[in-house]
Amino acid sequence: MASMNVVPTSEAATAPRLGCKLACFASGTERHRSRSVRFHIKSGDQDVLSSRKSYIRNHVNNPGPISNSTGKDLDLESGTTPRLAGKVAIITGAAQGIGASTAKLFAKHGAKVIIADIQDDLGQSVCEEIGLENASYVHCDVTVEADVENVVNFATTKYGKLDIMINNAAILGQAKLSILDNDKADFDRVVNVNLAGVFLGMKHAARAMIPAACGSIISIGSVSSAIGGVSPHAYTSTKHAIFGLTKNVAAELGKHGIRVNCVSPYLIPPSVPEEITGLYPDIFANIYSNIKGVALKEEDVAQAILFFGSDESKYISGHNLAVDGGFTTINPGFGLFAPAKSS
Repeated sequence: MASMNVVPTSEAATAPRLGCKLACFASGTERHRSRSVRFHIKSGDQDVLSSRKSYIRNHVNNPGPISNSTGKDLDLESGTTPRLAGKVAIITGAAQGIGASTAKLFAKHGAKVIIADIQDDLGQSVCEEIGLENASYVHCDVTVEADVENVVNFATTKYGKLDIMINNAAILGQAKLSILDNDKADFDRVVNVNLAGVFLGMKHAARAMIPAACGSIISIGSVSSAIGGVSPHAYTSTKHAIFGLTKNVAAELGKHGIRVNCVSPYLIPPSVPEEITGLYPDIFANIYSNIKGVALKEEDVAQAILFFGSDESKYISGHNLAVDGGFTTINPGFGLFAPAKSS
């Protein structure tokens, strides 16, 4: 495995990859199996958040029970034809979260999956859970071009091709609500991971796919790809840019038979910590969700990614599929920068 363990050389290599788990709003502390990520809230911002918590408590009715069901079992039913039989997929940021769920689902549908991440132990454990005959792990810092080139070369060397590239690795950066308090160094770090990492994934996937005259490139956006005011400035900037890049690359690569699309999910509990909202994460997500009584799960997003990876989407390119229950359509009453409402 020495050949796969390219040592990361950038500062961003130490930044936790959240696998786009938190699609909308990020503040407080997000707990992971291997580390915790702390975001700093300034006192002025905390006043705004406190007012919002009070408003939620006083004005929002009990949302009722929430179903966590995806509506179907991810295991294939007897007699069902695998939708990705014979395909080879790379998934960045797949050691946990949406990326890991996607890797498992893809393998169930017959794909050979390559998990590309910097969290070696978690990545290896996902491979072992899937089965080493169908999954491989390659250490990859998406901000280092040599790493991205290496994982694509691994796929083409081992399997002779690359059918699907999923650009999923992302970080949130500092949750500072005022642009005056934002640091350029942190802004650059988020851009390097979230946007430059996607660019490199697209570039090297295209290098492998163009000779085959087919392929599917899928990047993970967010509700912040479509609207403003629901996540920090750097994160929102990158998620908007990912969809712009998706459209531009789709315009170029269509002549090679390559489809380029984006999947943009709503927040997934427990993304938003209780100490920020004053509510349990699943209740908070339900309050602002347009579809009541159903909680979005990582597996639901994986199903959308599966659609773009399969031949069922053979004539869809340059599209941003919002997996948000209509959140970005109905102009919700939530915004990080909205004036606090009085009771």
